[in-house]
Amino acid sequence: MPLVNLTSSTPATFILVGIPGMEQLHVWISIPFCTMYLAALLGNGVLLFTIWSERSLHQPMYLFLSMLAVADLTLSTTAVPKMLALFWFRAREISFGACLTQMFLLHFTCSAESVILLAMAFDRFVAICHPLRYRAVLTPAAVAKTGLVALLRSFCIIFPCIFLLKRLPFCGHNVILHTYCEHMGIARLACADISVNLWYGLMVPLLMVTLDFLLIAVSYVFILVALFRLPSRTARHKAFNTCGSHICVLVFFYAPAGFTALTHRFGWGIPRHVHILLANLYVLFPPLLNPVVYGVRTQQIREKVVKVFVCSKSHFLGE
Repeated sequence: MPLVNLTSSTPATFILVGIPGMEQLHVWISIPFCTMYLAALLGNGVLLFTIWSERSLHQPMYLFLSMLAVADLTLSTTAVPKMLALFWFRAREISFGACLTQMFLLHFTCSAESVILLAMAFDRFVAICHPLRYRAVLTPAAVAKTGLVALLRSFCIIFPCIFLLKRLPFCGHNVILHTYCEHMGIARLACADISVNLWYGLMVPLLMVTLDFLLIAVSYVFILVALFRLPSRTARHKAFNTCGSHICVLVFFYAPAGFTALTHRFGWGIPRHVHILLANLYVLFPPLLNPVVYGVRTQQIREKVVKVFVCSKSHFLGE
């Protein structure tokens, strides 16, 4: 087939089905999804406002946390509003360009979050294993460079996916059995060999995220060794407690991400609606739970949230 005919078969729009087999429940499903999304917006917004307002929180740990909050907001906002429009108004059409943009932002944000979580593990490693060098190592410039590395690495990994998809002919196939656009969901509509998409989409991001996870694991091995060397149980408990929030966030991020990625490619025995529900929860649960975990477990954040909003209320009332 001539190349012109292949490239001309790119659809102008895609049709998002939602959750196949559960279309009649879309409105009911949208209620908890909308509630979780609004709670995620509120929680991350409060966290960002508190860190921005309180100079005492302008420390590496909280700056990394603010990066995580921005990534969480981007992740959920990229997917959920279109999902709710589909559920409420049957707005199922999405242009080819908008679909690729949504796909890019979703995968880009997930990759950036992995780097940020690695940076937060390194922050805990330096704070516990080399406390006297903490300020010298984690300078404001180092924190800013870490954020830049997260953006650049994620861009370099995910941007090729756009070209891998744009080269494919779709032969009129434009129905995506999902609530949002993601790389392999689009690629599987093509009427051509997608082995390059399959291997790139699986191996490159997976290798990068796996590398981040292994480096995080190594950091915690050194942290545990340092904790066991502390003289008292109270000191060990206090030091490890500073890592508790980060460990919870790691579980929220890596467990569903790994499960979703693997089941999407290899879990043919899992019903499609189950997979899509889990994929939707993945873009909602981490943004919802991350600020809650840090707000509940970190006393300094709890105190500063109360202080900021009490001061804001007093200023608003003119007291």
